[in-house]
Amino acid sequence: MKGLLFKWLALAVAVMAAAYVVDGIRVDGFVTALFAALTLGILNALFRPILLILTLPINVLTLGLFTFVINAMLLLMTSGLIGGLMVDGFGAALLGSLIISSVSWLLSLFVNNQGRIETMDIELRRRRDGRWE
Repeated sequence: MKGLLFKWLALAVAVMAAAYVVDGIRVDGFVTALFAALTLGILNALFRPILLILTLPINVLTLGLFTFVINAMLLLMTSGLIGGLMVDGFGAALLGSLIISSVSWLLSLFVNNQGRIETMDIELRRRRDGRWE
């Protein structure tokens, strides 16, 4: 449960980051970003698999880069549903989808498949000759 909340907050932070970086995206506040993240998550769960299957040939030809176009379309759909999220055009939506995908991917690295928040501990050991393993 904590992992799901963390992913939702991470997506809201990603929406805020996209609004901060891209001139064509505006968010009224963090509460609006939370609703936008919720709506974007629901649209991703419902429509993204269908769109990926329908656009599979072009996605294969572009080596998966067409997925960002699908994400941009879903971001435009979200801005149409949420009043406080404004996306000026497809170019802004495409840049915003790149930022949202990158930030949410980086933040979701801390959540495992079971939905638990995890960190990885790396231990360096010194060998007898003084070198690090």
